[in-house]
Amino acid sequence: MRPYIYIFGWVAAYLYFRNRPQSKQALSQYLIVRGLWLVFLELTVVRFGWLFDPTYSFSMAQVIWAIGWSMVVLAALIYLPIPVISAIGILLIGGHNLFDHIQAEQLGRWGWLWAVLHEQKMFTLFANKKLFISYPLIPWVGVMATGYAFGTVFNMGKTQRLRLLRRLGLGLITGFVVLRALNVYGDPHPWSVQSNFSYTILSFINCHKYPPSLLYLLITLGLAMLLLYLFEKQRWRIFNPLVLFGRVPLFFYIVHIWLIHFAAILLALPKYGIKAITMPFLVSRLMPADYGYDLPMIYNLSIITIILLYPLCDWFVKYKAKHPSKWLKYL
Repeated sequence: MRPYIYIFGWVAAYLYFRNRPQSKQALSQYLIVRGLWLVFLELTVVRFGWLFDPTYSFSMAQVIWAIGWSMVVLAALIYLPIPVISAIGILLIGGHNLFDHIQAEQLGRWGWLWAVLHEQKMFTLFANKKLFISYPLIPWVGVMATGYAFGTVFNMGKTQRLRLLRRLGLGLITGFVVLRALNVYGDPHPWSVQSNFSYTILSFINCHKYPPSLLYLLITLGLAMLLLYLFEKQRWRIFNPLVLFGRVPLFFYIVHIWLIHFAAILLALPKYGIKAITMPFLVSRLMPADYGYDLPMIYNLSIITIILLYPLCDWFVKYKAKHPSKWLKYL
């Protein structure tokens, strides 16, 4: 649920800086530096972790890229009143599907900018150097702005806040059901009746993610609000270990990509030999027909990965606490 990360990550940003005597100028500067640092990491460390390709013939602008540029945009938005920031976020979330019919090719030399903002697109930057815009920015910037403004909810008393979270969660989900049933706006791909009821339900909930449609955001953020309501209403001790990952999310994200990629190579070596190192695992049409595992095995491997990452994240949390420095706050 990527929108969950977006909106509550920016809630955390609002709360973090609310409790520190920093000027908006200092906060803006921090957001710009951190945002550009994330864009750099996406195109270097993260990209190499996905592909292990030293030629850099192909790169992807994904979630860390989108978060980074969202920070840069927020650096400007924080000078506005909170209601205005909220209105901008809601407008971007609710209105961006009005422009689904516009294609980058229609805009001539400005087509690249439209792809960065709203349309997945492959660009050839130089000879044999391609960049794929996987995460267009406009709707994510909208979620970012809304999330930052949403931080004010945590200034409320707990009873009032819980009531608001429950109403918001149920309201967003209801809005999704009604708007999706009408099949007139909110997603570029209408649903349709399928051969059986189960497939019809899957068609109904199959919403566009890249970029995220209004309907995709309504259902995922609605569920996120309800989860936040449940987690705040009652403390679930079983989830306490997960708090550790939330304290070092960027470290967790980067390390888990590298760990999973190394594991994929090791598991594929016995079957595919040295080719396992260079196999284009991310391009499904180029994968061997017998590559991979069934879903239960994938779940087991995911659990093992999380268990392996726990001591690494625990070490990094303790290291940051013992060695406070300016550069560590960017990780």
